[in-house]
Amino acid sequence: MKIVTVTDAWAPQVNGVVRTIEATNRELRRLGHQAVVLSPERFLTVPCPGYDGIRLAVAPQLRLGRMLAAQLTGSDEVAVHIATEGPLGRAARRWCRRHAVPFTTAYHTRFPQYLQAMFRVPERWTYAVMRRFHSDASVVMAPTATVAAELRDHGVGNVALWTRGVDTELFRPTAPLPLTLPQPVFLYVGRVSVEKNVADFLAADLPGSKIVAGEGPALPTLKRRFPEAHFLGVLGQAELARLYSTASVFVFPSRTDTFGLVMLEALACGTPVAAYPVQGPVDVVGGADVGVLHHDLRMAALAALKIDRQRCREFALARSWSAATREFVSLQRPVRPSPGDSLAVSPHA
Repeated sequence: MKIVTVTDAWAPQVNGVVRTIEATNRELRRLGHQAVVLSPERFLTVPCPGYDGIRLAVAPQLRLGRMLAAQLTGSDEVAVHIATEGPLGRAARRWCRRHAVPFTTAYHTRFPQYLQAMFRVPERWTYAVMRRFHSDASVVMAPTATVAAELRDHGVGNVALWTRGVDTELFRPTAPLPLTLPQPVFLYVGRVSVEKNVADFLAADLPGSKIVAGEGPALPTLKRRFPEAHFLGVLGQAELARLYSTASVFVFPSRTDTFGLVMLEALACGTPVAAYPVQGPVDVVGGADVGVLHHDLRMAALAALKIDRQRCREFALARSWSAATREFVSLQRPVRPSPGDSLAVSPHA
């Protein structure tokens, strides 16, 4: 089967959405499927307001329609998956509806909570947009049972569970980075923006050293407020695995993430997790002895220092991308075009 993923999030962005798509496509190919990505790199783009590192496609309807039509020409089974709700996602949704092509969607980002935290946009307004976007999908994929229930509570139907995995070959205990820092080392990895709540981590009264790896609009402000912290920017995955192995505790301060893939990456490297007892951390590590969840983030981080690192690694080994990808495939709704068929694309498609 050919699976065509349309996404507004793609390299050089480094975030959970991009990593999820990359890992899923890697596993799809291992399983014998063909994986195609239609991303902003093929279009004229402009910076996303407030996020200069994120590029959004400008007026992609016509070109994207032609690309989708080309992918659906032939005799192989083809499934269309729309990963994001941005300009490309909206254009793909519109094209699929116009041509009666079934598609699936994914809910990666809790935009209602993010927009409320960042711009005070009422959550009910954003949920109304989310309902409209996902309403015609054959399946709306949620990363956890908690997120699935939240979507249903806000009127989103056809929700199914598609969990996340971790590449335990890439992310594994390895030689630490040659950083000469006071111990213990507390680490955050991810986008550095208001909704990620990184300031809570940096403000916590913790011994040793604090490291932040990632970029985002809040980075200049946090560097000024917390000059004692170490900001490493974006690292490659091999370097990132070494950084996880360097850290004593991985601190995940977000209160709004749908999942938090970086927690699994840290655990795969043997690094315990400290986080708030909220959606995301509760779904990933809640009830397991590989992390400490507490409303006092400092207390959670200090308690996590006592966790056995081997247990963290064992926990991650049971959560592979292979299993998650098989789940993803089972939720697709492929079509089989007749040989030689070609979908016409009008200028308004």
